[in-house]
Amino acid sequence: MVIHSQDRDFHQQVLMARPLAFPQQGYGQPGYPTAGGYPGMQPGIPQMGFQMPIRPNDIVIEQPDGDKGMNHIEGLEFTDKTIRRAFIRKVYFILFAMLVVATGFVLTFSHVESIRMWSRANRHIYILSVVGLLITTLILACCEGVRRKAPWNFICLSLFTLAASFSLGAVSSYFKAESVLLAVGITAVVCLGLTLFAFQTKWDFTKLNGALFVAVLILFVLSLVGIFLRDRYPWWHLMIAGFSAVLFSLYLIHDTQMMMGGNHKYQISPEEYIFAALTLFLDIYNIFLAILTLVGDR
Repeated sequence: MVIHSQDRDFHQQVLMARPLAFPQQGYGQPGYPTAGGYPGMQPGIPQMGFQMPIRPNDIVIEQPDGDKGMNHIEGLEFTDKTIRRAFIRKVYFILFAMLVVATGFVLTFSHVESIRMWSRANRHIYILSVVGLLITTLILACCEGVRRKAPWNFICLSLFTLAASFSLGAVSSYFKAESVLLAVGITAVVCLGLTLFAFQTKWDFTKLNGALFVAVLILFVLSLVGIFLRDRYPWWHLMIAGFSAVLFSLYLIHDTQMMMGGNHKYQISPEEYIFAALTLFLDIYNIFLAILTLVGDR
């Protein structure tokens, strides 16, 4: 470990420090140093026995070969910002893998005619996938011990991804392949733009927790009413889809800022990378379904 000073005041503090190894009453007596130190002591160089104040910025841990590796601590570089950046990279790596699987299912179910017809002829499999999606979502959202403990968190997240991807593929099988590609492209552009906006804007969307929850309840009620009115009012499902697209776009900004941390009112703990990836995927999941409903051609 190398201890170094960075300014003149620190040198003065070192020179003015009293020796620790010798009592005050021994100064000037034979065998004891004088008040200025031992004879021949070079001025400005701290010697053993002197009390030297150590500050965090003055500590450097060097490797045996002289290179500064993972143990390099200079200026307290291992701050919350460093941990948060590593957390964000991990979340987006997991999210990217989930989106690749989901996109593969969507394109397969919409472009392969045999799989498209099989999916439309076996609607009960779609219902099972939705049930599996709900169960795995509840487990990951409510059971902290599961989502924080490997390998169960990755196993449950993999099951969630497969169930969500299958349900998206089953829905896509009812639309023309060109419409599905258009919806995928629009979703990608919208989500990328919203993510960049969330990282750059000074507006704190995490303060909208209550308003967004009320909007979700309104969407749920409108969806229930739409079950009975969609035949009478064909535009009803388009209205719900538009409202859903706007709502979950706001949720995507909200959840992204919670993952970012910083000066936002609410933030997700760096240990909750599974939960963060889950929430972002669900936002994109609902945005895609809404856009597919708006632009899709059955």
